[in-house]
Amino acid sequence: MLTARVAIIGGGLSGLYAAALLEARGLHDYVLLEARETFGGRILSLPAASSAGGRFDLGATWFWPGLQPELARVVGELGLTTFEQYEAGDMLIDRARTQPPTRVDGYASMSPALRIVGGMGALIDALKQRLSPEKLLSGACVRRGIAHGGHVEVAVDGLRGDARSYRVDRVLLATPPRLAVSTIEFTPTLPDALALQWRRSPTWMAPHAKYVAVFDRPFWREQGLSGEARSAVGPLAEIHDASSPGGHAALFGFLGIPAAVRSRVHEAELLAHCRAQLERLFADAAALPRAEFLKDWANDPRTAVAADLTADAHHAVRLSSTAPSGAWQNRLIGIASEWSPNFSGYVAGAVDAARRGVEASMAA
Repeated sequence: MLTARVAIIGGGLSGLYAAALLEARGLHDYVLLEARETFGGRILSLPAASSAGGRFDLGATWFWPGLQPELARVVGELGLTTFEQYEAGDMLIDRARTQPPTRVDGYASMSPALRIVGGMGALIDALKQRLSPEKLLSGACVRRGIAHGGHVEVAVDGLRGDARSYRVDRVLLATPPRLAVSTIEFTPTLPDALALQWRRSPTWMAPHAKYVAVFDRPFWREQGLSGEARSAVGPLAEIHDASSPGGHAALFGFLGIPAAVRSRVHEAELLAHCRAQLERLFADAAALPRAEFLKDWANDPRTAVAADLTADAHHAVRLSSTAPSGAWQNRLIGIASEWSPNFSGYVAGAVDAARRGVEASMAA
C-alpha cells in the first residue's frame, strides 16, 4: 500500500489549487487523483493545443475581479492575461421563429466580466506547471474510502485495469458533493444527514450544454451587435461573443433544451439546429462556421449523475464540508466549488473552497 499525508480527489481547479496551497505551506507529501485522462474538471478550453486562433471555453468562462478579489489575485500571481467580455452594441431578443429578432440596447455589466487569454484552461495549465508531475495522477478513479485507525485507505482503479491503494491522514474532496456520494463507497458510511445534504446539492454545469461556433471575423460587430442574444425558441437560449483577442471570432451559447431531451437527439442534428439559429439571428455568414464545438455536461459521467439531468434551483443551502463527528470528521473535507459559502457554483468558489479546506486540514 502506498502512503501520503493527503489525498486530493479531483483534478479540477479546486484540486490543483489545493495542491499548490499545500506545497506553499511546505507539505509536499500528497497525491492528487483525477479520474479523467486530463486535468481541469469543469474547466474545458478547446482546441486543447495552443494556437494562434485561441481557445474557447466549453465550461467555466468568466470571473468578476471586483466581486471575486481572491480569484483575481491568483490569476495575477500566475501571470495570466485577462480581457473584458465584449458587450458593446445592441443585443437581440428572439421571441418566435416567425418574427425577426428585436434589437434592444445592450446590457453592460456593473462589474465587468473578465476572460483569460487562452481560455480558463490557461489557469489550469499555469497551476499544473507549478506542481510536481509525479504527484498528479490522471486516469485514477477513486472507488472506496475506508476510515480506520486514524487513517483513511483510498482505493483507486486505473484506466488500464491497474488498482492501487493509498493510506493517508486526510482526504480533500475536490469533486462535486453529489457525484462523490454517488460514485465513492465510504466505510463507515457518512452520517445520514451529511450524505443527504450532499446528495441534494445540484452540481454546477451538470445539466447544461454549451455550443461554440468559430468564424474568421466578428461580423456581428460590423452590424452594431454585441453578439449577445436571448431566445425563447432556441435551441440556444443565451448567446454571447466568445472571440479571442488577436485570434478567431466566435459566438457561444447555452442550449435551452432539457438534458433528457438532448440525450435523444443526435449531435449532428443539434449542431445543425444551432447553426440555423445563428443564421436566423446574425445573417448568412453565421451559417458556415470554420469550426464548432459542443459539450454536453449531462453526458459526462465524471460530472453528472441521474439526479443532475434537471436544472434544479442552484445551491440554496450552505453545505457542511466535513462530518460533525465520527470517523470522517476533519479526515474528509469537501473543497469543490459547491462548498464555497460565498461563490458556490463559480470559478471563484473553487479557489475559495480549496483555501478553506486546506486551512481546515492543516489546523486539524
